[in-house]
Amino acid sequence: MSGLLTPRMIRAIGQILAVSYPLLAISAGVRAVYQLFFKPGVTDYFPPALSAVAAAIYLVATVAFVLRKPWAWWVSVGALSFELVGVLVVGTLSLVMPEVIGRTVWHDFGIDYGFLPLIQPILGLVWLFWPENRRLFFDPARPTSTPPAR
Repeated sequence: MSGLLTPRMIRAIGQILAVSYPLLAISAGVRAVYQLFFKPGVTDYFPPALSAVAAAIYLVATVAFVLRKPWAWWVSVGALSFELVGVLVVGTLSLVMPEVIGRTVWHDFGIDYGFLPLIQPILGLVWLFWPENRRLFFDPARPTSTPPAR
């Protein structure tokens, strides 16, 4: 497994996360708003509320990835752990009791989103725990970007 996790692969994971988290935050948020406020005939508000929770988690993770402070690392780990547990629980319940869960971002382990809701928290946790990336959050003497000399 460690042969797969090279610095190049970790950078690729970071690039995937940089695109997927904001995209899913917007997508899940729009889905929830549409289902809660504009879709006619909605009688069960649990699925859209669960999609709104997913959107909020994606947004929190996106912001925490960018801030690169120790507390942001902990917030990211918490958000991604919550997301992973949520996807696993909701995904399992949607297979066992589909009438209770309904259509959410996390139903059937994120099938409507190409299983990205299941894969991305795993990738995010791998990226966060990678030693070089973790140092970006915790090392106060980390190099800051400076403009090139003229």
